[in-house]
Amino acid sequence: MLNIIDISFPLTDPVLKFLVILVIILFAPILLNRLKIPSILGLIIAGVVIGPHGLNMMERDSGIILSGTAGLLYIMFLAGLDIDLAGFRKNRYRSLWFGFLTFIIPMLLGFAAGRYVLGFALDSSALLGGMFASHTLIAYPLIAKYGVTKNRAVTIAVGGTMITDTLALFVLATIVGLNKGEASLGFWLKLGGSTVIAIIIITAVFPLIARWFFKRFKDKVAQYIFVLALVFLGAALSELAGIEGIIGAFLTGLSLNKLIPSASPLMNRVEFVGNAIFIPFFLIGVGMLVDYKAFFRDFGTLEVAALMIIIALCSKYAAAWVTQKTLRFTSDERQVMFGLSASRVAATLAIVSVGYNLIVSYTDVGEPVRLLSESVLNGTIIMILITCTVASFAAQRSARNISLMQTDQEDSRTYRENILIPVKHPDNLDELISLSAILKKKQNKHGLYALNVLNIQDTDTEAHKKATELLEKAQKAASVADIRLSTLLRYDNSVPDAITSVIRENAITDLILGLHIRHEMSESFLGNLTENILARSNVTTCIYRPVQPIATVARHHIVIPQHAETEFGFPFWMMKMLNLGRKSELIFYGSRETLNVILNVHLKHHINARYVNFNNWDDFLTIADSFESNDGLIVVMSRRDKASYQTGMRFIPQYLNNQFNAYNFMLIYPMQLSESERIMNASLLTGSSEAIA
Repeated sequence: MLNIIDISFPLTDPVLKFLVILVIILFAPILLNRLKIPSILGLIIAGVVIGPHGLNMMERDSGIILSGTAGLLYIMFLAGLDIDLAGFRKNRYRSLWFGFLTFIIPMLLGFAAGRYVLGFALDSSALLGGMFASHTLIAYPLIAKYGVTKNRAVTIAVGGTMITDTLALFVLATIVGLNKGEASLGFWLKLGGSTVIAIIIITAVFPLIARWFFKRFKDKVAQYIFVLALVFLGAALSELAGIEGIIGAFLTGLSLNKLIPSASPLMNRVEFVGNAIFIPFFLIGVGMLVDYKAFFRDFGTLEVAALMIIIALCSKYAAAWVTQKTLRFTSDERQVMFGLSASRVAATLAIVSVGYNLIVSYTDVGEPVRLLSESVLNGTIIMILITCTVASFAAQRSARNISLMQTDQEDSRTYRENILIPVKHPDNLDELISLSAILKKKQNKHGLYALNVLNIQDTDTEAHKKATELLEKAQKAASVADIRLSTLLRYDNSVPDAITSVIRENAITDLILGLHIRHEMSESFLGNLTENILARSNVTTCIYRPVQPIATVARHHIVIPQHAETEFGFPFWMMKMLNLGRKSELIFYGSRETLNVILNVHLKHHINARYVNFNNWDDFLTIADSFESNDGLIVVMSRRDKASYQTGMRFIPQYLNNQFNAYNFMLIYPMQLSESERIMNASLLTGSSEAIA
């Protein structure tokens, strides 16, 4: 007998329910974007329409709640994963300032409104103030879409969110404890101790486990499932400690920040699945909560909702305005802070739900007296819709303006960057692509080339087939990381001739040569291949041998020869080190004069770096004494006739084979220009120097 699908509302068939949600995820943002309405708002409105208070097409059942919870945790996890850690450390006091303002202003206004306008008791008024103080980073996906997550205002807003939500939930715990008679010294010691333990596990143990896993398991699906498991484990640990899971998800993102590069296949998968499935489910679930009919059932609800909306928006705007004025931010940065902090969902729902369900007494006729009334509950749902709407528009407009301003600044001071990767071995191909993605300028997904060279006399079709397959594998590896890679297949009698020809034809600025992990560095290698390439081209050249994924390298030891800052190519390879330092610690070894120049550059950037005075290249092996298991070595080399050349450089291959064979290492030969090229490219050098200064 045929199984006929039931299409009556609310839908119960899982296939139809999932189909409806997929159609909404696909078309709601497209249709509303044409009306200049943010996609986030479109999904929330769609949830209102299909939810139990709209057309009742489906209920907000356990499946919607589960996926929505995952979406909320995803938003917080991505916020921690995307944040510029060095910038976060630099702006930590600013985050504390904004977090304090965005908590205390709504808290005081909310308490005053509850106590003196609505006539609530002290504990109810305090809980209402805590509800106003909390907010959710619901507009964060919009910010990420415009590529401005590293902006200082975004960094401060994200950090402030953790502060204000933690304080708001602390208020909730205090009020509940007082009403249940649990607010003893033992209760607070237990809550504080369990919270500290959870934070230590997430921030200290998670990175160790993740680094171990990524070094030993290369399967991309397994890596993604592992990351997702850590997100939920972090959330579960937070809830076990007595705080909201969103705090744990955010801390998990912070703990994995250095291990998942922004331009990597794993990051691409994390963002893709979150933006395609989990986050839309969360937004649709938020819409399903909205009961617009509450406006028409009770005038008291309408009055309370209007008061709540006014306080919610004005208090968060006041916090952003004061922060802007005191920190001298731009108006767009003020708007982006307001857009990120104005919306209420997660912590707000938690607070109002607990307050509504907590019965403090009974009336003479047996009616329960709740800590927060039903009008506040209904008003909160309306407030969620309005604040999410306003926050989405504010975030989208300000993020677009900041993005355009950043693009104009980068275009005016940067040069065209093209990286060439000659590929020969499939084993280290993924790592060469990963290194190139990390070293490239931020937001620049173009200008990457992969080259395979065949002998001009080789007519073997099998050799051509293998070369083509290798280039296709390189292109696939780049596309998984959302990087555009152009493939080149050349026939030539000489590999150096083919490489130098491609460098000239495609205006290559950087060359990355991979050394197979089973090969050793030798003077013949340097003489027969690299020296020929260096003699015929002047681009920045890197020789790289990966032993472990570059994302798992915790520290890079960078050895720089004396007078390196006087050479033309100094700003170009320094830009690469700045990009590398955004995800790992850098330890620079060099002369005092060279280190001072580098330090002056780093003072204007968010780089976690240390500096060690080092002058004697004949005593190179002393550097090995400070190496740990997850360290890497980078040596800045020089041509024999240049100012920074050291005689001790001739022993580098021997050192790499004997003392540094178990570590990732890279040799960098800086860009050089002839006198005529120096004159013709003066603007190129000026632009690059300004970019790192």
